[in-house]
Amino acid sequence: MLNQGYAYTTIISNKYHGQTLLSHLASLYPHSTPRAWQQNLDNGEVTLNGITATGSESVTLGQTLVWDRPPWIEPDSPQHFEVLFNDLHLLAVNKPSGLPTLPGGGFMENTLLRLVQKHTPNANPVHRLGRATTGIVLFAKTPQAASNLFANWNTPRIQKIYLALAQNIAEQDAYEILTPIGLVPHPLIGSVWAANPSGKPSKSLAKVISRTTSTTTFEVSLNSGRPHQIRIHLASIGHPLVGDPLYGLTGQPLENLPGLPGDGGYFLHAQFLKFLHPITGEQINLEAVLPSGFSLHQ
Repeated sequence: MLNQGYAYTTIISNKYHGQTLLSHLASLYPHSTPRAWQQNLDNGEVTLNGITATGSESVTLGQTLVWDRPPWIEPDSPQHFEVLFNDLHLLAVNKPSGLPTLPGGGFMENTLLRLVQKHTPNANPVHRLGRATTGIVLFAKTPQAASNLFANWNTPRIQKIYLALAQNIAEQDAYEILTPIGLVPHPLIGSVWAANPSGKPSKSLAKVISRTTSTTTFEVSLNSGRPHQIRIHLASIGHPLVGDPLYGLTGQPLENLPGLPGDGGYFLHAQFLKFLHPITGEQINLEAVLPSGFSLHQ
């Protein structure tokens, strides 16, 4: 079934000033080749400051670029979620693997946000999980709840505990991981979040739960909220997630990706979330049951 299409809007920054529009589009959206972008331009899908563009224009600082993507058939994704907590201010759900939290990467309607808002139009996620990651996603239903949770999200006031199935056998029982995380260039996808010495400070605490002959299951507590933090941090200490299509042993992206960055195959589960209710002050302890596939692979 076709979705409604989407207008992707960006403002040209100083970094891109002087580029031709065609090369800018190909670098901004590297999932399509310059030839494919020229076809989109020829179809009249792209405007610069409201004027239909040809691709040969030089972009300048401050211009508004809009790609009016026509309706498309989205990839399939699960259409269900389990409600873990629900009151006037908050909604917490258990997200299945394969369902994106937010629109992006070809998904617009087949997302947790759209499914939740069909029932609760005023609910907005406080954070996001990767498409293949399972477990707790917390939504705020009121501005007061949202502002309190945003302010406290990356502080010790909100405890976030994940279970991760990683490659190789851990030598220690616990690790404090402080690898900085930032964007790095990638030949196939433009840029990607990864271990980066000049990136933002990040902190995870990883505790060994169990070991097999070739894997380690970690319980990971987050003390910061960087994109793909657990995947990058565990990879940076020599324990990439089992089946991770993006990160290798150092926390750097793999040169030859077996799939797209959003693809699944790894086992990461947001199991516990503990915090004081932003309005009532009561202690909230949420738990999402492990998906069956996770326990089978341990």
